[in-house]
Amino acid sequence: MTTITSVDTADIRFPTSAQLDGSDAMNPDPDYSAAYVVVRTDAGDGHEGHAFAFTIGRGNDVQVAAIDLLRDHLVGREAEPLLADMGSAWRLLAHDSQLRWLGPEKGVMHMAIGAVLNALWDLKAKRAGLPLWRLLARMSPEELADLVDYRYLSDALTREEAVEILRAAEPGRREREETLVRVGYPAYTTTPGWLGYSDEKLARLCREAIADGFRQIKLKVGASREDDIRRLAIARDVVGEGFPIAIDANQRWDVSDAIDWIRDLAPYGLAWVEEPTSPDDLLGHAAIAQGIAPVPVATGEHVHNRVMFKQFLQAGALEVMQIDAARVGGVNENIAHLLLAAKFGVRVCPHAGGVGLCEAVQHLSMFDFVAVSGTMDGRMIEYVDHLHEHFVTPTRVEGGRYLAPEAPGAGTEMRADSRAEYTRRAAGVTA
Repeated sequence: MTTITSVDTADIRFPTSAQLDGSDAMNPDPDYSAAYVVVRTDAGDGHEGHAFAFTIGRGNDVQVAAIDLLRDHLVGREAEPLLADMGSAWRLLAHDSQLRWLGPEKGVMHMAIGAVLNALWDLKAKRAGLPLWRLLARMSPEELADLVDYRYLSDALTREEAVEILRAAEPGRREREETLVRVGYPAYTTTPGWLGYSDEKLARLCREAIADGFRQIKLKVGASREDDIRRLAIARDVVGEGFPIAIDANQRWDVSDAIDWIRDLAPYGLAWVEEPTSPDDLLGHAAIAQGIAPVPVATGEHVHNRVMFKQFLQAGALEVMQIDAARVGGVNENIAHLLLAAKFGVRVCPHAGGVGLCEAVQHLSMFDFVAVSGTMDGRMIEYVDHLHEHFVTPTRVEGGRYLAPEAPGAGTEMRADSRAEYTRRAAGVTA
């Protein structure tokens, strides 16, 4: 048996606000940041578990402090039993009664739990010599179902239903693995659409997106209706009729404003509208979905947990589920989200606009294709061309498709030199 010897953290920030990369109507000056965690053992095999919670700058130190609160749950504990039963690992962290009081199961503490759980998954996959998507896709339906916490879900999804969904997808798993390696997974790009970019840069990046093989782009909207109409007209003129353009309001509008504003933008042909109002307002999203139909509503990057996704689906408040690898309680809870999407018949197009999110969430979509939904139809992963060079196994996108990663792990390990350069020294222990 080996023992977990340390859970080290770092406050890592990249100055993306300098070029307005990531800018939108609600976040005009984001600095993409990672509250980073490394789980180490005394195994002597060189394997470490790396992961992070994503933030956009100030407050990253608070997120690091939340991860630090989980250290005593793991240090000194035997690694093998924990990694062998990741459902128990979830319960160990998520069911801490005193820490739950800070949520429960949402916000900074829940994101910290997700970061630590994802680090354990990274360690587990490295030990198995498999990329995370393959590790998950080769687990039995019963093993996968046991990763999920069904408390608060049983009125919408039971363990028995989860096993049934997973068993239905078992035939053809191997063939879908081979397909994924051969053709990759569809991507769309947000790179042209940051709100702080000039019209000239928008047009140039739209042309480049088409040349790079992407089959959809996304534009940020919501600061000015006139600007949105002008920018959408520019994008539509460049990409041509019929090419999908999604828009993202980043929670900018009240419900009635959203319906009115989107109706003015709808003539430009909208693939979906993302986060049109407060991410907590599921009834508001439902009203918007009804008011703007047939334009689909997409949301999820700020959905706190499986309970919220359950309610959004029950209320018919979303048509595109946007899971996030670093917002919720790690891989375990995202598997619950994928199962809910399969149960309710909605497509999953993950959020990946942030440092390391492309690297992390690709594994979840690829697992979904192989072992849950069995389809890529209408599904794609967001792609932004920022900061991939800082990762040991960076995302690879060619011809508008994510190439399936083959390196062992969850893809969440940053290069040591990048960590050293961008870590704020006042954060405490350096990863």
